[in-house]
Amino acid sequence: MSVLGNRLKKLRERHNLTQERAGEIFGLTKYQIHRYESGTSNPDPDIINKFADYYGVSADYLLGRTDDPNPPDDNEELGTLARINQLIKEYGIEQMGFFDIEKWKHLTEDEIREIIQHFEWVAHKAAQKNKSSRKDTEE
Repeated sequence: MSVLGNRLKKLRERHNLTQERAGEIFGLTKYQIHRYESGTSNPDPDIINKFADYYGVSADYLLGRTDDPNPPDDNEELGTLARINQLIKEYGIEQMGFFDIEKWKHLTEDEIREIIQHFEWVAHKAAQKNKSSRKDTEE
């Protein structure tokens, strides 16, 4: 098994995905996932980048160019946004029409209010963290 194949398999298993489910996520067949993991076929660079983004690792890690799975990231906010993006993908929110306002029209006023309160809480927590981070850097 190739380094790429071995790492793809370990990451897929770590995310509790079957080959079939991974194929659905990446727009591939179960057979293609199997071939990449077994090293009998190599994905094109676009697919490698999709794997890296989804699993939160660098393409260099997947390809065996480094043993550090985390891409260098000096910007903590970008890392946080990448994690949020990863969670959206993991929970299939992008496939549920999360960003499609038409799909939200069936919600009740109470449900909408609850969602707004949740997002306000998230924004408040982020603001607190940013404020505390700025204080730490000023000291």
